[in-house]
Amino acid sequence: MSDTEPPFPEPPKAYKNMDFLTSPEARSIRIQCELEEPKARLKKEGIENTIVFFGSARTPDPDKEEIPSKQSRFYAEARELSQQLTNWSLKTRSGKNAYAICSGGGPGIMEAANRGAQDAGGRSLSLGISLPHEQHVNQYSQEELSFEFHYFFIRKYWFLYMAKAIVVFPGGVGTMDELFESLTLLQTGKIQKEMPVVLYGAEFWNEVVHFDKLVEWGTISPGDINLFKVIDSVEEAFNYLTRELGNEAPTG
Repeated sequence: MSDTEPPFPEPPKAYKNMDFLTSPEARSIRIQCELEEPKARLKKEGIENTIVFFGSARTPDPDKEEIPSKQSRFYAEARELSQQLTNWSLKTRSGKNAYAICSGGGPGIMEAANRGAQDAGGRSLSLGISLPHEQHVNQYSQEELSFEFHYFFIRKYWFLYMAKAIVVFPGGVGTMDELFESLTLLQTGKIQKEMPVVLYGAEFWNEVVHFDKLVEWGTISPGDINLFKVIDSVEEAFNYLTRELGNEAPTG
């Protein structure tokens, strides 16, 4: 070995050291990346305001069923509502004041929401999450507005940070998690902006969650019922949301 040759290969720079970046010690850095990379990309794309759709990943597309099921109705209606809201935004808003549809990027209701926005020629976000048993973002997602999160709580942040309205279709544990966390933040004043919350599908919500019983038991206040509105048709949901959002001057 010559006197000028180093005794071992040049050590990697810390920000290129993948062993370190994927280690427990670098968790805070990975969290920061999931905050800052979407922020930079959304700013570049001019997205500041969203209408978020939550709902079951198991809701089937009626076009793929020989006999449409009870659940598939909600796929069709989520798609239609997303399309109508996107059309309305394209006609009435521009630039940073426009509303983009936002979903979790998966199948079911999430796919229907992205698909409806595509039907209208509009833009939509797909906030995916890495799960062992689910696919990546659905085929109706847009590449420049698709994200794959590792941390659930950062994904939740991005769902709500830009949200100006939320539409919650029938769903399971994940849907309930998103709904009740959103209601908690509104109830406690952690979200101080006006944000209409629609629970879509009266039969489902009235059977599955007895909000009136929570009032009777004293675990929520009577006024907490006003944090959301149960709606059972695309027309009613569209009219309610456009009326509420039309009164706002959206900001990021």
